[in-house]
Amino acid sequence: MNVEELVRDTLREQAEDKAPLPGDFADRILAVRRRRRTRTIAGASLAAVTAAVVAVAVPALAPDQAGRETRPAGESRTGDVVGHPGQTPPRELIAAGDTALAAYSTSERVKQPDGDVLVTRTYHLLDVRTGTYRKDSRWSWLAVAPGLRTAAVLERGLPARRIGLLDLATGKVERWIPADRGVAGVAFSPDGRKLVATTYADDPDRLDKDRPIHDGKREVPGPGKPSRTGFYVVDVASGDARWSKVRTKSGEFGLSDINTRQDFAFSRDGSLVYTGLTSAPHQRYYDVRGRETGTPADEKHVTWFVEAGLSPSGKLAAGDFAGGAKTTATEVLDPRTGRRVAKVPGQQLLAWADDERLIAWDIAPGTNEYRQRLVLVTIGSKKTVPLSGYRTPKDGSSGRWTPLFARR
Repeated sequence: MNVEELVRDTLREQAEDKAPLPGDFADRILAVRRRRRTRTIAGASLAAVTAAVVAVAVPALAPDQAGRETRPAGESRTGDVVGHPGQTPPRELIAAGDTALAAYSTSERVKQPDGDVLVTRTYHLLDVRTGTYRKDSRWSWLAVAPGLRTAAVLERGLPARRIGLLDLATGKVERWIPADRGVAGVAFSPDGRKLVATTYADDPDRLDKDRPIHDGKREVPGPGKPSRTGFYVVDVASGDARWSKVRTKSGEFGLSDINTRQDFAFSRDGSLVYTGLTSAPHQRYYDVRGRETGTPADEKHVTWFVEAGLSPSGKLAAGDFAGGAKTTATEVLDPRTGRRVAKVPGQQLLAWADDERLIAWDIAPGTNEYRQRLVLVTIGSKKTVPLSGYRTPKDGSSGRWTPLFARR
């Protein structure tokens, strides 16, 4: 008997015995960042347990009179892939391979009394019990740990003085980790055992009326001066945290080498942290004590603005846009040499589903570059599998949503 049959038989036995499922049953089964605009525009090999995960992760589907499975309109499901091409923003689970859409956010620009503008996010988190996304407007920033059980959250009013560990099944904060210095960004290590929390003197999401930019129609508040001070490395289990100071450097013409919000993240093995840079070499690495180090050999050609990063095996790296004026395409690289090893459909690579497939933004040919939907692409294939509906084509609209992925 394979794993999928085992899970189904367990569910059948539970139903026949009229015994309630454990409260964390779905959790147990299910447990198996700033965007860069494009510069131009217009698998089945996973284990059977993944298919079982998908079957439990979404509401059960009733068979029709002929015994065939009926599906809600707008849902597509093939093996370990669950998509909802008719939903934008998504209401039900989107997943492929080892990766799920753990949450998404919408944002709005809220004018402040002094004339500044605050970019304010509202999150919708995956409810692992129902397979649906639940609105949670309490948080300014959020990161989801591998396994989809826990999220690290920061309250409204950045920088925050504590980090919450949110139980995704109950929606309750199980524990608070205090911070002596204000935190405005958090990210989990690949194994979920550590957090890197980026510290700032000021809110990095605040736009400054005294540093205006032109949006094509008028002057509007622009990004403020970077106020990043360093980072904490936090042990999730104990709450122990060590802070390291990192100085913001200036480049050509005295410009800072980072954006107003430039959070730290972990290297692939979790031994180092890195920050993005606004110019070459685009990433800089530090040890957990804040000392600058060299770039790991297998991350030499990984860049922070291509969100998918390294493949699960570490043998491939997601690359940048490689399409043309009327077609979309992206490249896949050898992370050590930077050599292109493949070209796949899609406008922007967001997350690896496994070592052969990626989740990407893509657009319909000839449409607005911001009218994007999530698709699954496969190395060696020109086919795309739609996962979501299209986002509104107006950049900056409050109706646009931003995905947040995590390993399941």
